[in-house]
Amino acid sequence: MDTIRQLLAVGGVLLLLGASLWWLRRRGLAGMAPLRSVRPRALEAVERLALGPQHALHLVRRGDRGLLVGTSPAGCAVLETFDWPEDR
Repeated sequence: MDTIRQLLAVGGVLLLLGASLWWLRRRGLAGMAPLRSVRPRALEAVERLALGPQHALHLVRRGDRGLLVGTSPAGCAVLETFDWPEDR
């Protein structure tokens, strides 16, 4: 009987903790805040298209510029650069 009481007490505490965390998250008070400030990334990998097992095309964004990069076992090369459209 004592074991059942202890298990119910632990279950009740866990239920209370879960409910309070759910409530705090709904109110926006318990978000997962980063430990240090996050600065915006200079490069953003937008999309990757595999052409074969060792060849691929990568669409990369750097600020207001876009780059099309081809990769192969021999290395990588910038195939084209262009202005990044504002609406994307």
